[in-house]
Amino acid sequence: MITQPATRGADSELVSASLTEPEAFAELFDRYSAMLYRYVSKRLGPEPAEDLVGETFLVAFSRRKSYDLSYPDARPWLFGILTKLISRHHRKEGARYRAFLRSPLDQDVESPADRVAAGVTAQAARPRLAGALAALPAKDRDVLLLIAWGDLTYEEVAQALGIPIGTVRSRLNRGRRKVRAALGDTNPMLEEE
Repeated sequence: MITQPATRGADSELVSASLTEPEAFAELFDRYSAMLYRYVSKRLGPEPAEDLVGETFLVAFSRRKSYDLSYPDARPWLFGILTKLISRHHRKEGARYRAFLRSPLDQDVESPADRVAAGVTAQAARPRLAGALAALPAKDRDVLLLIAWGDLTYEEVAQALGIPIGTVRSRLNRGRRKVRAALGDTNPMLEEE
């Protein structure tokens, strides 16, 4: 009799169970596919996102025997696989940020008050932000975006990328500093008129 995946708690239990009951791995897909899709959509756009998420789970399934079961949370492992797949699409990602840089701001502001508010939002900084992200080295961008868009902790990013936590901190610091400088040393999310 097959145990229902919903009764299992930790991701590591699902991975372990999937060694004898491959269908148990589907619970990981149910738990994390939407999160991974949102992350890759922000980086590369929605077109390649579905394929990359599917490929991530295919790779994870084929490598499940080598998963370190001492890690109860599989998110860093999955994000690590996805990040490696994204690196293959690095040129497309850079082109996406350069396209954002060239694109005009949305002009659907309805009143002067809205226009002022829009001027101090992240939307107004989008072209500069896109340019800054495109200019970052891929390793720095990966760390910055795994934390900002993937909602991973420093420890989870270190696990996902297979690097020391000190390297995560230095890459994140360098990435933030460069992005901040590109935005004129301001954070448009914090400024008030």
